[in-house]
Formats: sequence, structure tokens, C-alpha cells
Amino acid sequence: MNTNRFDALPLAAPLQQVLKELGYEEPSPIQAQAIPILLQGKDLLGCAQTGTGKTASFALPILQQLHERRKTVRPKACRALVLAPTRELAGQVGKSFATYGKLIKFRQTLIYGGVGSVPQINAMRNGVDVLVATPGRLLDLIDQRHVDLSQVEFFVLDEVDRMLDMGFLRDVKRIISLLPSRRQSLFFSATLAPNIVELAQTILKDPARVSITPETTTAEKIEQRVCFLNREYKRPLLEQLLREQFEAKQQKLTIVFSRTKHGANKLAKSLNSAGYPSEAIHGDKSQSQREKALERFKKGLTPILVATDVAARGVDVKEVGLVVNFDLPNEPESYVHRIGRTARAGADGRAVSFCSEEELEFLREIEKTIRMAIPKWEGHDWHNESLAERHARGKSANGARPSAAKQSAGGGRSGQGRRRGRR
Repeated sequence: MNTNRFDALPLAAPLQQVLKELGYEEPSPIQAQAIPILLQGKDLLGCAQTGTGKTASFALPILQQLHERRKTVRPKACRALVLAPTRELAGQVGKSFATYGKLIKFRQTLIYGGVGSVPQINAMRNGVDVLVATPGRLLDLIDQRHVDLSQVEFFVLDEVDRMLDMGFLRDVKRIISLLPSRRQSLFFSATLAPNIVELAQTILKDPARVSITPETTTAEKIEQRVCFLNREYKRPLLEQLLREQFEAKQQKLTIVFSRTKHGANKLAKSLNSAGYPSEAIHGDKSQSQREKALERFKKGLTPILVATDVAARGVDVKEVGLVVNFDLPNEPESYVHRIGRTARAGADGRAVSFCSEEELEFLREIEKTIRMAIPKWEGHDWHNESLAERHARGKSANGARPSAAKQSAGGGRSGQGRRRGRR
């Protein structure tokens, strides 16, 4: 089978027409490998991060098989179940099914928390072909006898590592116990840690394995830099970065990551006061607030999104040109997912991380995880060379000190992080 072009894949005419309208010609690596496997009905264990095109890699084969084998769905039942860790990801997956399947007759709905359950209950009353859900709300509706999983033919567990990070393991296992044994199962994770592989072995039957993005590497198209500075200078440095981006007319979108919800709110308020339109998004925001914020962000009406890690995998926007880690994450894997919000769909992007004294250990763990030393950026007014030297004296992931060739040749030499006067 020729997998170098979409039009050579055995997809139904309505799907091919949509792909042509979208301008899709060549499948991404995961699409080229996964689609033929899934069309054969095999289970799949996929290691791939968001931004690699994995949603289409499972949505297209599922839509193809729903189209080929049409059948009546029982009330409250579904034929395909996609389990996602967050409301944002569930929404994106639902939109993808709607886009790719717009010329195919099928019904789908979304089930997630943070919104009223009555519309979801009504949508399931007559059954659907595709159900995209988050674990908590799905179990609630199952317990209330509004959802029946006994007719599931296709089961997708998406972003499994994130599911486990969020404490959904018990919920996921319970949902799986309610599925029929005869089904096609798809399992996607950005990492394949031992506990994730162990879970996959309990779900999948003789699966094909596809690995696209190694779990310990970051996208090559992302220009990564780290800034060593005292904590009190983070906010003026952020404003400098944003000012330079605006002055250079690089009107691409920016995501700024904060470690806490309070910090995100405070930072967004500060940026707005300084003239940089910003909005915070985190777990305390209602679903409607988050959706409206994301919509304004995508349209460029609010070009700066200040987020906690709840949005690290929930924002799929091609135009994000800059990611700023205002606070370094204390889990190194989160760094990979955060900066993966830029350089999507083949575009270039920048990721700038701020590192204060209390975050040196976080930076060491991140560099071990991604197996590279992040180049330092000295060309700002608040560079703290003593912090940079302390970090350089530590060992990098491969046992070597960070290479001098990887250091950027900035001009700042303010050893104690003092702000230099402007000329």
C-alpha cells in the first residue's frame, strides 16, 4: 500500500473529498504508519505527542469503518468511544471528527464536566456513532444509566500519560471493564513509561506499535533558550520579550506558563495594565470561560494566553510563535508538552524559559529528560551570570557540561542580576 499520499490510501470518496478540500496531500509520519494498520482492524500502541497529526490517524480509519459498516445504534449506546484527559482535548477531537466526517452520515457527541449534563443526556438518548468523553463525567452518566458501553466497536485511549498524571487510572480501568471484549483498541501516549506499557498490555491484543516522537526529545523546529535571572526581574523581562515581538511585527500568538492559578491571574492582570492584551486560563475557570478565552486567543483578539499546565495539551493553535516558561515546571515532562504548543504543523517557534535560583534543580531535570543543554540567552538586561555559572558546573544529561557551542553570544554581563540602564 502506498502511504506517501492520502489519495493512495483506501479511504472512501467522501473522506478523500474532505482531505482534498483541506489541502491534505501527504500524511504525517504517524498518519502514514497508523492508518493502514487501523484499516486492517488491528489494535495499536502509538507513542506520539500532540501536533504530530495523531487525531486524524485514528479519526479517519474509524470514520471509514463506520461508513462501510453502517448499523443502528441502540439508545444510550455508541459505536466508537474516545477517552481524553481534558475538556479542551475532547473538544478538539470532536471538532476533528466533525471536520473529517462532514460528508458522512454519522452522529457524535461530547461528554465532559464543567457544563450541565442535561444536553449530554439528551444527546445520548437515541445513541451516537462517536462519543468523545472525559473519564469523570462519563462514569457519572454511566452510573445514572444514561450511557451504555456494551456496543463499543472502537476504543481510543488518548494522551494516556496525561490521564495517569491527572489521577484517572482507576476511572480508566473501570471504563475498560465495561467495554465488550471484541473491539478494536487504540492507545496513544507521548511517553511509554513502564506503568503506561503495563496498562497497554491489559487493554490491547497483539498490537502493532508505532513510535513517532521519542519521549525524551523536543521538536527540532523549536528555538529553545533559558534566561538566568533573579525572580523579581521575571516580569520586566517578559514585557521586554513581548515588546520586541510586537515591534518586530511578529504578530504570532504567545503562551506564558505559570506554575499556579493565582500566579496566572496576577500575571495576566499585570500584562493587561502594561498594554499587552492577555487572558488567564486554568482549572478554576468554568468551561464556558475557558472556551471563550481560547476562541479569543485563536482569533488573535487576545494574543497572549497565560496558562497553567491544564492548557499544556489543550491548546492546538498553529499560530503560536512564542512560549514563555515564566515559571519552570517541577515535572520535566511538562516542559516538553508546554513548548510543544509552538512549532506546530511544520512551523517554526521559540521557547524561552526563565530560571531563578530556586528553579536550578528543575532545569537540571528538564535537561536530563530532553537529553540536551538548553542554550542560555545573555542578551537581556537582567542576566545573572553567577546563576548561569552555577548551572554550568552541574552535569548535563549525557554527563558532559553544556557545550560552549550551544551558548548564545549575548552581550549581558550583569552578574548579580542588576538591571542595566537603557541608552
